[in-house]
Amino acid sequence: MEQFVYSATLTPDSQDGGFVVTFVDVPEAITQGEDRADALREAADCLEEAIANRMVTGLPIPSPSPIKRRQHAVPLPAQTAAKAALYIALQETKVTKAELAKRLRCDEKEVRRLLDPRHPSKLPRIEAALAAVGQRLVVGLQSAA
Repeated sequence: MEQFVYSATLTPDSQDGGFVVTFVDVPEAITQGEDRADALREAADCLEEAIANRMVTGLPIPSPSPIKRRQHAVPLPAQTAAKAALYIALQETKVTKAELAKRLRCDEKEVRRLLDPRHPSKLPRIEAALAAVGQRLVVGLQSAA
């Protein structure tokens, strides 16, 4: 089961103050913040942008590494995680957008929108697309602390 919670490392920035944030599994995602809370807010936005970029450019989305001591768990927003799950499922099953459209009985444009990280797709439609490739979306709950 894919989960979309990534390990972030906060490193104190000795020159400018605040913290620099890097991700173990997404090396292009680098950001910073004035304090820990700000750095983690920026980290969430940066991670979402990096994963969205991977989807748009056709790059693989890495599985998250376990979160180690002194690392912070940064989850993808729910909609981005659902779209990333569909993106990964299509890559793994080698189902094309055209084939998925055929299975869903819709236009290929709708499938492209389902995979567009910037398009606000409805969750039931993403779930239907996942079901069409033999997958299902599972939502979890975790303490924010």
